[in-house]
Amino acid sequence: MTILDETDACYLPATQLVDLYQRKTLSPVEVTKDVLARISTVNEPVNAFVQIDEEAALTEARKSEARWMVGEPCGFVDGVPATIKDLLLTKGSVTGRGSKTSIGAEPETEDAPSVENLRKHGAIFIGRTATPEFGWKGVTDSPLTGVTRNPWDITKTPGGSSGGAAVAAALGMGALHIGTDGGGSVRIPAGFTGVFALKPTAGRIGVYPPSFFGTLSHVGPITRTVEDAAMMMNVMNQPDPRDWFQLPLDPWDYRTELDLGVRHLRMAFSSDLGFAEVDSEVAEIVADAAKVFEELGATLETQDPGFTDPIEYFEKHWYWGCHQMISSYSDDVRAELDPGLVEVAEIGAGYSLAEYSQAIHDRVELGYTMNAFHTDFDLLLTPALAIPAFEAGLEVPDPAPGKRWTEWTPFTYPFNLTGQPAAVVPCGFTKGGLPVGLQIVGPRYADPLVMRVAAAFEQACPFEMPKASIGA
Repeated sequence: MTILDETDACYLPATQLVDLYQRKTLSPVEVTKDVLARISTVNEPVNAFVQIDEEAALTEARKSEARWMVGEPCGFVDGVPATIKDLLLTKGSVTGRGSKTSIGAEPETEDAPSVENLRKHGAIFIGRTATPEFGWKGVTDSPLTGVTRNPWDITKTPGGSSGGAAVAAALGMGALHIGTDGGGSVRIPAGFTGVFALKPTAGRIGVYPPSFFGTLSHVGPITRTVEDAAMMMNVMNQPDPRDWFQLPLDPWDYRTELDLGVRHLRMAFSSDLGFAEVDSEVAEIVADAAKVFEELGATLETQDPGFTDPIEYFEKHWYWGCHQMISSYSDDVRAELDPGLVEVAEIGAGYSLAEYSQAIHDRVELGYTMNAFHTDFDLLLTPALAIPAFEAGLEVPDPAPGKRWTEWTPFTYPFNLTGQPAAVVPCGFTKGGLPVGLQIVGPRYADPLVMRVAAAFEQACPFEMPKASIGA
């Protein structure tokens, strides 16, 4: 087998890699070596990885190469380099969770469902990607592994909490990246780093161990192309008995209808959901992106979905989860945690049963509102984020009207509450050269439709990668 140019190989989509493996014109071993070499070149300034296992990756790559040479791949992504967010269990590896509480922990004895399914299908796990402590906030820095930075401008944040995965995707450090999303955590960094991400319908991909954030928590793909994410969905959505909430098997091939376009679809565009304050440059870029769908044959109407900002009851769910997460820790251990995490956990500890019950009721009402909205509209389009990426190492921009990450993510957390599928696609750049993302929201269970619409936009407005930004 022969190898292409290193940069080309690192940036090849998983779909193309599999095709080249099948034709025996490219080797999983050579691709894995190239990805590892790329990591050694570009990772240090951005700090996307917290663990890299070169020996294990190359061992699995050799096994994959042997399978391809005899025409017997073990699955859909055999030989494709992949990464795992450092919140997800990975057999034989310590789960750091961005926390000093993991120091001295034993390696895991089992995989999380998404990891297990990708492993069964032959993915080559390169390493684990950075997360804030326990994934609690919308930027990626932690007491354990420090600050992760944006490849388009390393003084800026990539967002979070799956910031390491998004940075790895943007810089060609693997083709497939597993993230988690409890309030926007695959979509926020996708928007800030210019890659694709999908938060699937709640329950579509198995979650284990159960999240302290309950059904807010989702597992989803981060990739450089929509089709690669579709390939990941085909693999990761397999049922797992460890997740009592997981939906029944969906036999749908997520790649089947990606090329069907958007003609005759009814789309609503909301620039601010009726309540958000949005950076003017971001608003203009996203509005122009939404018009692309009209040009592609969809019906586009400016329409807010009809709910007020759910930040208060989202934070009740979120802060209560943070409280539960650290409630067993002593004062000495808490002193080593992210101070912001401790602050919100203490707020969560103060909620009464009546307050939490009301938050659950409000969540139900929000779900009802969105169900009704989607009787009139197939999809909702919004900005991914209210602002461009800001300084790395901060939870909020300086100056900022609020103290918490939820203040600048009004477009993401509502759809964790409703459990709807929501994708983010890159749709342009600010004058300062920072990516801007468009969010595509569908009704529950309409994941294939969301991805089809994202693919139509990708084809009309191809995504750009920062090949030359960091030492490439």
